[in-house]
Amino acid sequence: MFIGPVFTREAAVTPRRSKFYVYRAVYVAALFLLMCTAWLVLAGTQVIASVGDMARFGASIFHILAPIQLCLVIFFAAFSAAGAVAQEKDRKTLILLLMTRLNNSELVLGKMLASLINVFALIMAAAPVFCALFLFGGVSAAQVFRVLLVTFITALAAGSIGSTIALWREKTFQTLALTAMLVTVLLGFSVVVSQRVLFDRLLGISAADWATAINPIWAVMEGANPFPTVEGNLASIGGVIGLHVLIMSLGIVIMNGIAIALVRVWNPSREARRGKEMEAKQLEESIWGAEHDMAKMDEATAQSATDQNAANEQRRSGHVDARTTEVKIDHRQVWENPILWRETQTWAYGRKVLIIKFVYLALAVAATYMLYGMVAAGTAVYRGDQLGTTIPPIAWGIVPLYLISLVIVNALAVTSVTNERDGQALDLLLVTDLTPKEFTFGKLWGVMWVTREMILAPLAVTAYLWIAGAMQLDSFLFVTSGLVVMYFFVTMLGLHCGMTYANSRTAIGVSLGTVFFLFLGVITCILLMISFTESFHFQLFPFLGFVAGGGLGLYVAIGHRNPSPAILTATLLLPGISFFAIVSFLLGKGFEVALATALAYGFTTVAMLIPAISQFDIEVGRRSGNDED
Repeated sequence: MFIGPVFTREAAVTPRRSKFYVYRAVYVAALFLLMCTAWLVLAGTQVIASVGDMARFGASIFHILAPIQLCLVIFFAAFSAAGAVAQEKDRKTLILLLMTRLNNSELVLGKMLASLINVFALIMAAAPVFCALFLFGGVSAAQVFRVLLVTFITALAAGSIGSTIALWREKTFQTLALTAMLVTVLLGFSVVVSQRVLFDRLLGISAADWATAINPIWAVMEGANPFPTVEGNLASIGGVIGLHVLIMSLGIVIMNGIAIALVRVWNPSREARRGKEMEAKQLEESIWGAEHDMAKMDEATAQSATDQNAANEQRRSGHVDARTTEVKIDHRQVWENPILWRETQTWAYGRKVLIIKFVYLALAVAATYMLYGMVAAGTAVYRGDQLGTTIPPIAWGIVPLYLISLVIVNALAVTSVTNERDGQALDLLLVTDLTPKEFTFGKLWGVMWVTREMILAPLAVTAYLWIAGAMQLDSFLFVTSGLVVMYFFVTMLGLHCGMTYANSRTAIGVSLGTVFFLFLGVITCILLMISFTESFHFQLFPFLGFVAGGGLGLYVAIGHRNPSPAILTATLLLPGISFFAIVSFLLGKGFEVALATALAYGFTTVAMLIPAISQFDIEVGRRSGNDED
């Protein structure tokens, strides 16, 4: 009870939901499937002749699973906390919580920790899976403990970031976009520190150790090492892992302290208060002027009769005074598609969206500067190394920019529909004479117009790499075409999830989660292939379970609530075609990668688009058994 009834209620209610157990079972099964896939890859291509080979496998798979789990935790913790608070704002229930006896700390900490219950459950459920690696060898209990400690403290830090930004911002899209970009900025700051740009040594600790302690991904990889760095001043605080825990704890205290101090200043927002003040002022003026208006009613009636008589006299005499007949109408011309007009010609998502654009463009400039340094130093592409050839160093600078761009576009697409539902406007739109094509294409093109900076900036950075000679012309064309297809895919995916799920938090989670899992699945496949073998041609059989599980999960996410043969076909084929694209990428076949990407994600986009413009089946919460909470 020390953090309030909000957390206490959620802790008591969550175990009663079946999803609480389904999520844990699916997560543990996915980790076990990854282990089995890695074992099949190793056993199918190499000879395991000694205990040392088994130990090397255990250590390798542990170093793959640990950062993968951390990436999942960062994503789920940040967006779960942000989505939980944003949903309270969209439903106008946060103001009700502020009117109760809850103090600021009970509200902020209770809501943040309540949103992380599922995340903590997943971390604890994964602990036995990591301990099972003891059977292979190469992994100790101390390594597992360090990895779980880093993962747990990172979950709290990511949840604090998402909760604080959600309490600060008014619009759901602003919350999600700023959360994603702030996490990226913090991860990128560690790269700046590691380059010794700011300092070489601080408090007796090297810049490299500070960078590792700041970056959770680097910290968990350090924790997975059998002998982490413990030297100098680090020995007194438990090494780099201890420093990481201290930095994350300080960040948690600062972020939640700011939220606790300002939660009632931020909420309700100044826009809402200004609107209430204007309504009160208008009501007061209307009451004050009621008697005055009634007093003038007789005078206005008499004047109207006089004007009518004058107009009749003018018509009889054949002369019409333009001053008495001219009517000036001052209004904005609405396009034939009102949805598209509203999305592009008004501030439908608030004026603060300019902040998001500015921050993203700043990230793009920083990434371009880093890439410029790599191109100038001649380290943009390594020659002769399998890993460096298949994954050039420039990918580490530009791929995060691509991912954040896709996440922002997808977030705006799904919130463009959920905001209409939460604002009680979707029912009104459905009873108008709007056609399904007007609604769907209006939202589709409107989202792309609002996020045009996030779409054009990555394309411009890619063009710079081609001009600078770090990318061949054919590679530039393949990457550009693939990005365009992916932008259409994530936009349509967001609209599809927003139309399919009546609960806004569920729709946002499914939409963003699908984008993130597709990206993480590709990275995981690449890591498994590179870590255990270089024979990429013959790895389809070991990855069959991985591909089948991905197809099933994708269908459950976007197809089972609004089924169609096209969506079923797309979801089952997408993981397999993506695997073919991964193998082609590792073999250096760019055309095959671009063709597979265009076919797979293009067909999936069309499969979601056709039902939207034909059936127009938007879920508004009227179906039975549709309680997403």
